[in-house]
Amino acid sequence: MKKIMLAAAALALTAGMGMAQTVRIATEGAYPPFNFVDDSGKVTGFEIELGDELCKRAALECTWVTNDWDSIIPNLVSSNYDAIMAGMNISDERKKAIEFSLPYTPPPLSAYAAASADANIEGVVAAQINTIQAGFVAESGATLSEFATGEETIAAVRNGEADAVFADKDFLSPYVTESNGQLVWVNGKDKVVIGEGIAIGMRKSDTELKAKFDTAIQSMKDDGTLNTMIKKWFGDDALVF
Repeated sequence: MKKIMLAAAALALTAGMGMAQTVRIATEGAYPPFNFVDDSGKVTGFEIELGDELCKRAALECTWVTNDWDSIIPNLVSSNYDAIMAGMNISDERKKAIEFSLPYTPPPLSAYAAASADANIEGVVAAQINTIQAGFVAESGATLSEFATGEETIAAVRNGEADAVFADKDFLSPYVTESNGQLVWVNGKDKVVIGEGIAIGMRKSDTELKAKFDTAIQSMKDDGTLNTMIKKWFGDDALVF
């Protein structure tokens, strides 16, 4: 009888494992420290570590794919994958197209950086295409110059195509720090709050998946592991919950 019970338990466990939902998560792979491709060609970063932990807590089998930023929402809507974790700030405009999980970061700081601390941010400002920062610049009265990747926005400042770059401060910080003074924060414009926080993007119809991710995110907030992970990737001064 004991053998029969053990066999039944093993069968139930195997069946449960087999029923785990497979979820394809898209990221850009070009927005460190949120997500990037390491020297071995593997996608990594804060969101990859976080996503793997969320999937574990939600009992989901998750795989990662990379997708260019400018088509990342259309390809989600077209069901080429099931979720987005790519430094995507919640905004009213994006809510029209997709659903968001609970935020897994507080509303992030954005910042202007330039070759000079007194740069003209009403001139030509570079921002990554289809970002909340690009929308902010467009409404500011400055001339918006959009680029496909974050690195290209920084290159635009360095080669004189733009007077300043506007992006997530966490993204810009390493470039400012490592530039030896060639890239600096614009005076009084290094702590601009826009958006509602960074979250997982999903199709509006995927209510069950949203509930699973929301529960997993909340559990990480409750036990403190989310704040620990944020500080690991963004430093002890990072904004936390």
